[in-house]
Amino acid sequence: MPDATWVLGISALYLVICLILGVLPGRGASASTEGFVAGDRSLGLVVMYFITGATIFSAFAFLGLPGWAYSRGASAFYILGYGTLGFVPFYFLGPRASRVGRKLGFVTQAQMMATRFRSAPVAGVMAAVSLVAFVPYLALQMKGAGFVLETVSGGSIPTWVGAAVVYGVVLVYVLKSGVLGVGWTNTFQGLFMMLLAWGLGLYLPHVLYGGVGPMFEQIAETRPELLLAPGLASGGKPWSFGEYGSAVIVSIVGFSVWPHLFMKAFTAKSEATLQRTVVLYPTFQIFLLPLLFIGFAGVHFASPPASADQILPHILMNSPIPASVVGLFCAGALAASMSSGDAMAHAAAAICVRDGVVTAFGRTLEPARERALIRWAVVGVMVVSYLVAVVYQGSLVILLLTAYGAVVQFAPGVVAALYAPRAGRAGVLWGMVAGSLVTLVLVVWPELRPWHVHAGVYGLVVNVATLVALSWGRAADARDEEFVATARGATRAG
Repeated sequence: MPDATWVLGISALYLVICLILGVLPGRGASASTEGFVAGDRSLGLVVMYFITGATIFSAFAFLGLPGWAYSRGASAFYILGYGTLGFVPFYFLGPRASRVGRKLGFVTQAQMMATRFRSAPVAGVMAAVSLVAFVPYLALQMKGAGFVLETVSGGSIPTWVGAAVVYGVVLVYVLKSGVLGVGWTNTFQGLFMMLLAWGLGLYLPHVLYGGVGPMFEQIAETRPELLLAPGLASGGKPWSFGEYGSAVIVSIVGFSVWPHLFMKAFTAKSEATLQRTVVLYPTFQIFLLPLLFIGFAGVHFASPPASADQILPHILMNSPIPASVVGLFCAGALAASMSSGDAMAHAAAAICVRDGVVTAFGRTLEPARERALIRWAVVGVMVVSYLVAVVYQGSLVILLLTAYGAVVQFAPGVVAALYAPRAGRAGVLWGMVAGSLVTLVLVVWPELRPWHVHAGVYGLVVNVATLVALSWGRAADARDEEFVATARGATRAG
């Protein structure tokens, strides 16, 4: 087993570098809420690429993705499917949101929606659903960080302590620098993870099997069910194509409307920057592929891990691998967790204050007061997420899919806001409420689903039907047409 002291030393050095990179950009931002939340709308292509791309390299990528490949085989391929296509809707939605954001000063998704539909309750519902989705997603990142430190320390650092240490660092630089700290640390973390993923993804199959090809040949002989789509469900039972396909659909539809991603429409320098980011984004899937190799490499490993999500650190800690390699993995896994967690904590806090307090409740706050409240909200969101991470014992990927079921309910309203001037506030509001309630009920009581598809699909169908029914026959007024015309990049005549 590698020397834990050396491994933890490399991890500590990595955390110090992230702290420095996260704190320094805050010195150049304005003291306004727009500076803290939107980075004064100054993010260029490189930072935008990594701040969006590093999001998919979350804790689930370094832990949950290999865990699913190890235990469920081809089921894990759904992640490549939605990861490739998930950001495509943003190619069309992002520039439209950017145009109205620059003209009207938006910094959050729900703020845009409340203005378009002239409805404070819309912002309130979106803020509530966002927090419900963000807490498990952020908890996933924290739990992943804790898993890593617990494993590489041989159990001397419990999961709850490891998560607290790592996210203590995240808390400091998010409070200090806001989105600029998130952006520059994500750039560093993204580059680091790319190199590490391919290094480990080729190294471990070579050490354990003699290469990637021989590894798959051996699995095909002894465990062929792992290589047949759509793979396995939990407990080793076959996963249906309905479950597989619906997981892909929910993830694609929900991807672009995740608030922390959608808010980047209000931070980019230009519309061209947004569209180039979308075009480049699928290249991140290239760096997920070696993480699948790592999971499959564990299929015939001598001993099983305590849980499937720990297969990667388990292999490293129980193989004759240099401590420096294990230390780099540990730092890379922490990078994966932090690169998503910091963006989520920052976005959730901004949504809580700007959408929940200012927009939904109509409070007028001085910029300094609003910024201070957002900082306090960062602390609150991270504490709640930390408690969930400590208590939750299930799969990291299942936790992620549950979060997608909630956030996908934003998609119909966002599309209606930017494209359909006849869509009304009642349809959007009650569509989100109905869709979210249906999703929640079917997550809690999955036996009520008539077919084995993701609960979010049922919620999405109810959402769209409600929006259309309550907007049917409604005539658009001048303000609706002006908003959609602005989003389209045109000025309404007359």
